[in-house]
Amino acid sequence: MSVGKFAFILHGHLPYVLSHGRWPHGTDWLSEAAAETYLPVIRIIRELVDEGLQPKLTMGLSPVLCEQLADNSFKEEFVTYLNQKIKAARYDAEEFRSHEEPGMLQVAHFWIDFYKKTLNHYESLGQEILPAFKKLQDEGYMELITCGATHGYYPLLSRDESLQVQTKMAVRNYQDHFGCSPRGIWLPECAYRPRYEWTPPVEIDGKQESYLRKGSDEFLSENGLDFFVIDSALLKGGKSVGVYIDRFDSLKLLWDEFSRQYKPREEETDKSPHKVYLVSSEPEGKKPTAVIARDPETGLLVWSGEHGYPGDGHYLDFHKKRFPGGHRYWAVTSSKADLADKVGYNREGALDRIPENAGHFVSKVTDILSSGNENGDKSGLLAAPYDAELFGHWWFEGPEFLKQVLAGVCRSSEIDLTFVSEYLDENQPDKIISIPEGSWGQGNNHYIWLNRHTEWTWKHIYECEAEMCRLALYWKENKNKRDTRLEDLLKQAGRELMLMSASDWQFLISTYAARDYAEMRISNHYSDFKRLTSIANRHIAGETIPNGDLQFLLDCKDRDRLFNNLEIEWFAQVEYPA
Repeated sequence: MSVGKFAFILHGHLPYVLSHGRWPHGTDWLSEAAAETYLPVIRIIRELVDEGLQPKLTMGLSPVLCEQLADNSFKEEFVTYLNQKIKAARYDAEEFRSHEEPGMLQVAHFWIDFYKKTLNHYESLGQEILPAFKKLQDEGYMELITCGATHGYYPLLSRDESLQVQTKMAVRNYQDHFGCSPRGIWLPECAYRPRYEWTPPVEIDGKQESYLRKGSDEFLSENGLDFFVIDSALLKGGKSVGVYIDRFDSLKLLWDEFSRQYKPREEETDKSPHKVYLVSSEPEGKKPTAVIARDPETGLLVWSGEHGYPGDGHYLDFHKKRFPGGHRYWAVTSSKADLADKVGYNREGALDRIPENAGHFVSKVTDILSSGNENGDKSGLLAAPYDAELFGHWWFEGPEFLKQVLAGVCRSSEIDLTFVSEYLDENQPDKIISIPEGSWGQGNNHYIWLNRHTEWTWKHIYECEAEMCRLALYWKENKNKRDTRLEDLLKQAGRELMLMSASDWQFLISTYAARDYAEMRISNHYSDFKRLTSIANRHIAGETIPNGDLQFLLDCKDRDRLFNNLEIEWFAQVEYPA
């Protein structure tokens, strides 16, 4: 007899990097994720189906990621990348052979084989990753959900129009790529804000005036989205665990600063992360949105590089790489080991560890759900949401772990594997609750995205939000003055604003992971937006636009070529104002 339901949820996302560098920051990020995460996830689901099982995986693909994977320039770039990785591994193999290093030589041959198989897999899909995901959804093995269009950080954006654009573009993009409407969304950074009189954290036009803002959930409800994902501490309070704090020393420093004035919310023991609740921050009239909370115990087992499975000494180390090819030849060894102390990687030894880890995970899920069952909860849901790139990119053996966990649950007589929407249809929640403002991670606050290192970014974003909304309102109210050139200018300005608003940039600045690159991206999108809107204003005034400005517009359209069906009116006015 089943003790409850289990949903594995992955969130796939990368910021827009096409035409914005290659290495160390740029399209190589996208190619790495495609080779190590997206294609392996497709592969392991197919393998489970071939084994006669009925896998179910809820998979998020952010709209900005979808646009990149579907872009022809990525397809060419990815094939080149895979061939370069094969060539580099062959070069390594020759050197290891001449130096008589059999262990390293074996790993080099593994890399040659891995990238050859990846290339063959990609070619067998017709170089089309998104249709492969769509097919898995159409066949009933995967549920695809969406995300804010460019991963804009909902609670800190200054205009409700911005949240409207991020949400409407997400739904439209999903419909374009997958032929239906999404039922769920992964709010960027799992960040939520209820309806209230909001005060911007930095000055807007020299002022910090409060004004009524709609709750994030209202935009979801208005656009037909049934559920979103949050951290468990946002649901019930108590001490939260930072999922990235083990990986970045800079986050520990920021946390030390923030924690001096932080007091954890008292835990609400009557709420459980294994129950699904409805959230509504609008007094009446809108359909509430279901909220899916991360299970904290199983989350730590996978997220933590220090206490979780990825810290197993046999697994491939993420940080130590051999150049010029960039291949990894060393094992984790221990979570505290310096790079100089890492031992050689043994692929067979690493794979031997997965059955134990996957078995332990499935057993843990069973025990947690059984405990809830004993307390009278006969229809509990344990949700295990993670960033998709953790599986394969950060933790190279992650896709094999995922496969064995899904297989274990499929074969279990005690747990039912489910999609989130399937669970909602069968167990329609009816309890409406309120949740506070917050995000994932330690403290459930905004300090990773808003701190002394990133405050300047929000000043730029807020300035551009106001100008974009002003111009969009002009477009909406002056239909007789519209023309193709103004449309091109305003749509491209909207794209630059949306790209500038991606939460990735503040995260990369705060973690020092790619600080210079992130600061450059925000600055460049800001300057491009300013020039585009300057041209638009001069065009509206009837001035002749110089050829140099027209070429600049064409160059921006060619470089940042996403969301062709973006609607200017979405920036002009909120559909259902607060």
